[in-house]
This record gives sequence, structure tokens and C-alpha cells, in this order.
Amino acid sequence: MTKTIDSIVKKEKDIVKKVYNKNQPLFPMLEKIKLYTSRTGVLHGIRKIRAHGDQTATIETHCGQTIEVRDSKNGRVSRWLRNRWLVEPCAKCKIPAWKLEKYSTTRFVKKRSR
Repeated sequence: MTKTIDSIVKKEKDIVKKVYNKNQPLFPMLEKIKLYTSRTGVLHGIRKIRAHGDQTATIETHCGQTIEVRDSKNGRVSRWLRNRWLVEPCAKCKIPAWKLEKYSTTRFVKKRSR
């Protein structure tokens, strides 16, 4: 069953630490967040992202997996990261607690006011 990150991380206050544009391509979002949600809902930490042209990239996770992804604003990975859905963090990647807390307080808004 899919949960949100808020149910996993116990945070004291609802402080927004980062605000990102909601409708942006996947690769810039992965570069900033350095987290990837797999098809099974496991949250992985990203070690390297190598772009192959405009539409595809290879992602290497901290647990040693290599994943080929396509750039999409409306794809499964983009939606799951924006909505912060996941089943559990990867035990092999050992994502630090501060990173999970920062990700749980990140907000994706439709338009950013500057």
C-alpha cells in the first residue's frame, strides 16, 4: 500500500524547507532532490545521473542499481516524487534521516512567487 513520506518521518513542525515548481521535467528535479522512486514504491538515493540526449538518462543508485529512465513531466516517477508517495526507503541505500526530513518538508507548487 502506498504511503506518503509524512507517515514515515516524524517531524516536529510543518516548516517548508524547499519549494520547487510542480510542472517541471523529471531530470532537473532528480538533480535537485537526488531521490528516485522505483516501480515498487521504494525510495532510492541517487549517486549519478548520466543523460543520453534530451529524453533518456541512466541513474545509478547508492545500492548499485542502474536504471534507464525517460524524461517526463507527467510520468509515474514525477507524480510519485511530487506527491511524496512511497512504500519505504531502501535499506541498502541508507538514506540519512535529515534527507528524508528535508524531502518530507519540500513542497511542489503550481507557480512560484519570487
